[in-house]
Amino acid sequence: MLNVDVIGNKKRKRCGRVFRFKNFGEQGYPVMFNGTSFRENVNALLEYANLESNLNMGMAMWSFQLELHHHPPLHILLFVIEESIEAALNRHCNHCQYVGWGNHFICNKKYHFLLPSKEALSSCTSCESCCDSIGTMKLIELEGHMMHGVFHSNGFGHLLCVNGLETGSNLGGNQIMEFWNRLCNGLQARKVSLNDTSQKRGMELRLVNGIAYSEPWFGRWGYKFGRGCFGVTQSMYQKAIEAIRSMPLYLLTHHIANFNHEIPLIFSRYQTLSDHSLITLGDLFHYMLELKSRLPRETSISSYNTSALVETNCRWSPKRIEMATRVIVEALKRTEFRWISRQEVRDAARAYIGDTGLLDFVLKSLGNHIVGNYLVRRSLNPVTKVLEYCLEDISNVYPCNEGLVMSSSNKVKDKYKITRGQLMKDMICLYRYILIDTKPIIGSEFLSAIPLAARIILDTKYYIKDYGEVPLQVEVGSEGKFNLYCTILLRNVNNGVHDHEYYLNKDMPMTIPIPMPPYECITLKSCATINDLKLEVERNFREIYWGLKSFVVESNGNLMNAKGNEMVFGMIEVGGKLVLEGWNGGDIGINMVEQICERDPNKGIVECICGTKEDDGERMVSCDICEIWQHTRCVRIPNDEEVPHIFLCKRCEQEIVLFPSLP
Repeated sequence: MLNVDVIGNKKRKRCGRVFRFKNFGEQGYPVMFNGTSFRENVNALLEYANLESNLNMGMAMWSFQLELHHHPPLHILLFVIEESIEAALNRHCNHCQYVGWGNHFICNKKYHFLLPSKEALSSCTSCESCCDSIGTMKLIELEGHMMHGVFHSNGFGHLLCVNGLETGSNLGGNQIMEFWNRLCNGLQARKVSLNDTSQKRGMELRLVNGIAYSEPWFGRWGYKFGRGCFGVTQSMYQKAIEAIRSMPLYLLTHHIANFNHEIPLIFSRYQTLSDHSLITLGDLFHYMLELKSRLPRETSISSYNTSALVETNCRWSPKRIEMATRVIVEALKRTEFRWISRQEVRDAARAYIGDTGLLDFVLKSLGNHIVGNYLVRRSLNPVTKVLEYCLEDISNVYPCNEGLVMSSSNKVKDKYKITRGQLMKDMICLYRYILIDTKPIIGSEFLSAIPLAARIILDTKYYIKDYGEVPLQVEVGSEGKFNLYCTILLRNVNNGVHDHEYYLNKDMPMTIPIPMPPYECITLKSCATINDLKLEVERNFREIYWGLKSFVVESNGNLMNAKGNEMVFGMIEVGGKLVLEGWNGGDIGINMVEQICERDPNKGIVECICGTKEDDGERMVSCDICEIWQHTRCVRIPNDEEVPHIFLCKRCEQEIVLFPSLP
């Protein structure tokens, strides 16, 4: 990550407060996050931010300077961008539509939280446009950020990207997700969605992790099935995962052995390494991923053999080399497994070994070797360019192997013959020939379920985490204020008749209920009247939703007989829920309801043969006669082919065939 101290643009030099990355977003750091809504909490957080640009054409930007390391100093920036819906080119949110939130009302504001990539930060600091609306919008649209999340002002959000170490970031994916989770909890987000398209070496990780853990990688933070593409339901998804996970390895071996000799060898290799039986494909993938997480990152690890060193250099005896090795390892143990420079190790060992030539020889030969229960790791510090050493206790890698010493570590040495590189190669082989390229398996009726189940898992990309409702806060402060939780029900006036439904399309007979927004916390004085309640509800919902700027409460919902001057808390208990009916400054017609919801009415009607009724973000084609949209995959148009200039769906084709011929 780019250190802000070396950006070199004095006009953008930051002198504000620095916050610790590992604590940012926790309760009390930097704020208590005790607001009653997402809006209150985000406004409280921004009071501690550095204002980068004033509200200009609907855009305002703040930044926080976050400290990753104190020694050496390393900082990153968190940008928060407030986007007014008035400034948006498209008011409808595609992410909401894809995940099934198309019936949500459009909010007045969005809040983008960005941990920018090096490239994005460099491009911002190299020009003067980063603080105007065009530069701010460009920053939002750039891809490859370490993290990009966006919240609507009603507390629903989308995690758009996470890019960890493999993309050049100084943050791992786990660190980024922990940071994002702290933000969501602190700000009191309601629900957050994500589109999991993460890959590693060509493997779709939602498939690999689904087989190994019955959930995607993001499942560690509570993300669960949100919506499937191509008509995939949650039940189909769960059955597909269970079908692959429970596939017996002996059946795979029996059917694949004649076509691929490498697969049975891989099964045997990891069964030998494992301390328990690997019976199913799920057992195997789980063990391989757990093993990968414990193996050192170096691709070449070997046991330290003093006799082999003596054969190449006879200046010192094996006994002296072994003694120097033990002294170095003991010196590293005293550092409590921290990285220290080569010079520090050498100086600590000189208190016991006076021969500096021997120490230099052993240090040169010792990098990335196993000595007893320890792995001596050596690496070049990218900042100081100095060699550093660190000790890793490998007895924790395989807890069942205790008290291993150099002379009896055959099993450990065997396990360390499996490097990360070899393990990934084996996993890619399994992924390709069992899950993707399944031609040898298709001949088996039982095993033919694998490609179908894998396809269902791959068609499940949208996951949602439900953070739950905000805990009831009954009393606020010392002014005798209390909370109620209110939502509204819009009335549709159709030919003078009030109802709560509208037509999805004027040509379609199907009606859809006018949606109700989520409950909002309304704070009132203990002496507040029904009229005060109405005014406060109108103010809150107008402030949140773009389409409710003229909203007027008409009736009191479940307080139908209440008069305007009656006391609220004499009729409803503190912390209770209330639905109020109203209208939006006039009649709510078909066009009005369509325009105030996230579902874009201009995208047409979706009615695919797979059962999909709404846009799910996959490539689609529209019939040139009925203008109904279907997936290109479902109508057998390959992804690598362009959509034909003229396309007719099967129904229209059949109707044309039935037309009577002209005389």
